[in-house]
Amino acid sequence: MKLGSWAKILLAATPLMVGCGNFWQAPSSGGGTTTCTSNCPSSGNFYILNSGTTPEIVGETISSGTLSTISGSPWTLDSTPYSMAIAPSGNYLYVSMAAGVYVFPISSGVLSTGVQISTDQAYAIQIDTTGEWLLEAIAESNGVTLAAIKLSTSTGENTGATSSAYFAYKYNASTAGVQQNQMAISADNKYIFQALGTGGTLVVPFNSANPLPSGVTGSAIKVLHSSGAALSVAVDPSSTPALFYIGETLGNSDGTSGGLRAFDYSTLGGTTLTQATGSPMATGKLAPAYILPLATPDYVYVANGSGTLAGFALTSATSGSTTTYTLTAGSTATIGSTAEGLAADSTGSYLLSVSSGGSPYFDAFTFDSTTTGTLDSAVSSSSQSYSIAIVAAP
Repeated sequence: MKLGSWAKILLAATPLMVGCGNFWQAPSSGGGTTTCTSNCPSSGNFYILNSGTTPEIVGETISSGTLSTISGSPWTLDSTPYSMAIAPSGNYLYVSMAAGVYVFPISSGVLSTGVQISTDQAYAIQIDTTGEWLLEAIAESNGVTLAAIKLSTSTGENTGATSSAYFAYKYNASTAGVQQNQMAISADNKYIFQALGTGGTLVVPFNSANPLPSGVTGSAIKVLHSSGAALSVAVDPSSTPALFYIGETLGNSDGTSGGLRAFDYSTLGGTTLTQATGSPMATGKLAPAYILPLATPDYVYVANGSGTLAGFALTSATSGSTTTYTLTAGSTATIGSTAEGLAADSTGSYLLSVSSGGSPYFDAFTFDSTTTGTLDSAVSSSSQSYSIAIVAAP
C-alpha cells in the first residue's frame, strides 16, 4: 500500500490531548537558523510527526549548523496521527493514526512504503527493548486497554500474535483520559507506564516472554494534588533504572505550578513507593508536557507548555544496601511554547525539541562543555508546523 493512498478515516473518538496549541497548516522542512560556530557537530537522523491539514513525517539531520532534509522527506499521511516510536535497531518507524498503526522500514534514513500492522486507534505506542513487541494504549469507556502485538525483527510487521488487558480508571473515571504519546517502557522490559491525566499514572508489569498475560493487574499512582493531572511519564534509560518520572500539573509542594515527581524504580512492586529527595520539583507554569532523562550526564529535562525547558541534576548516595537519590534544579532554556516532544540524537551531541504553539517550532541544543547540564542554543526553525512527536534514530 503506497504512502498517500490510504483511505481517510474520520476520527470516531477524540483523545484527551494536552498542550496541543493552535492547529497549524502543514509545515515546510528546513529553514533552520544557527548560533553554532564552524565546528558545530553533525547529528544523527531524527523524525518529526506533524499533524494539521496535511499530516506528515519529516526526516531531518543537522549538518554544518543547519537542518538538512532526508531524501524523500516529507512523507505524507492520510490519517490523523497520534504517536510515534522507533525500533531499537533503528530499522523501523512506527506511527499510530486514526487508520491504525503503520510500520515504515528505514534504509539509510529514508522511509519506505508504510504497512498497516494494527487497526487500533492507539493514542500512545512504544516498542519494547527487544524490538519484538509493539505496545499500544487504547482509550476505552472509563479505562484503557493496553495491547501487545508481536513483531518480526526482520520485517517489523505483525506476526499475528497479540495479547491485551483492560484497566479501569482507579481515580477520577469521569475526567481521566489516555494522554497522547505519553507511554514509557523501562529498559529492563519490566514495566509499562501510561499517563492518564486526572486518573494518575498506570504502571503495569511486563514480560517479553509473556506480555500482558490473563489476569495481569496494574497499579495507579494518584496525582499529588486533587486538582492536578499526570501529563507526562518517563523512565531512566539505563538497563538498571534508578528512577521513573511523572510530570503533573499542580505537582509541586505549594500547588501553584507544574511539577516533576521522581520515584525510586527499585521500590516498584513494593508496598510503598519512595520518591527522590527534592521531589516534586517545580518545573514552572502549569504543564510539564514532556520528560527526557539522560544517562550521561545524570540529568533529566522537562519541557513545559510555556516555552521553558528546565534541567534537573540527579545525584545518589549509598549507605550499606540503601541508595538514596536527590534531584537538584539546574539551568533552564527557552523553547517554543506548547512543547510536544524531546529527543536526544544518536551522536549524543544534541537535545532536540518540538513545540506547536509558537516560534521557534524546532530547537536543537548542544551540551555546554564547562557547565554540566547547561544547554546551548544551536539550531532552530521558525517554519510553522503542528508537530506532535519527535524520535531520534538510535
